[in-house]
Amino acid sequence: MSLKIVVLAKQVPDTRNVGKDAMKEDGTVNRSVLPAIFNPDDLNALEMALQIKSQSEGATLTVITMGPMRAADIIKEALFRGADNGFLLTDSKFAGSDTLATSYALSKAVAKCEPDIIFCGVQAIDGDTAQVGPQIAEKLNIPQITYAEEIINFDNNTIQIKRRLEHGTEIVETKLPVLISVHSSAKPCRSRHAKLLMRFKHAATKSQLATLKPEFQALHTQNPQLTIGEWNVNDVQADVERLGLGGSPTKVKKIDSVVLTQKESKKFTSCDGDIEQMVTELMESKVIG
Repeated sequence: MSLKIVVLAKQVPDTRNVGKDAMKEDGTVNRSVLPAIFNPDDLNALEMALQIKSQSEGATLTVITMGPMRAADIIKEALFRGADNGFLLTDSKFAGSDTLATSYALSKAVAKCEPDIIFCGVQAIDGDTAQVGPQIAEKLNIPQITYAEEIINFDNNTIQIKRRLEHGTEIVETKLPVLISVHSSAKPCRSRHAKLLMRFKHAATKSQLATLKPEFQALHTQNPQLTIGEWNVNDVQADVERLGLGGSPTKVKKIDSVVLTQKESKKFTSCDGDIEQMVTELMESKVIG
């Protein structure tokens, strides 16, 4: 029996490079000025999944992401690195979902794949809640290992993982199936593979395919592996009342946009007098001391 691996990934705005125009006046993210990227922790999760795949003959690795049509780009990124296929969970009914509604939708998609191991990043940089992975495990009623840093041992029945804790590490073991959320301290994801890049550069969902030129549509007919799966609410048999804003008990009441600006600056040389003056000023302002 071949091992089935699922990686949950998210396309996020690059909040590591936030400027003064990153927030709109209404307090929402101005996504047009922030590039969309593969969530960093999810890349660590993809690498750990690829390591497991390489240890199990015949294993398949599927990537699932939820979002608008452009989110299919990160499935392509995963294909370039060694994933076998992917599914985009996309539907207007998913819009506005909080972690509870998101985990419900993803759990329905994951259950459809019947995986042995599910990998995801600990958290997404646009939310930092670290809730979605554990909530999915609870909904699927399977064990979970959080803050995973390294694979210690693995066979087709059990997996042993080193976890990153606040003041050290611990090693835990569990039987499959299992959900593993991967910490940012885990091994970074490998680069794109040149041959895979050439093979999957024209990968697209069915909706995207309809907008492509006839020659690319013919290419997909000849090579079905280029077509990225596309699932809506009905495909995963989800309850609409548990999705979107209506299924999200978390309500954002207010968002404050805080932008740090430099008011004044002062230069100090490396001479003893300047250094002494700098230390004195820092102590007087209670920065140190």
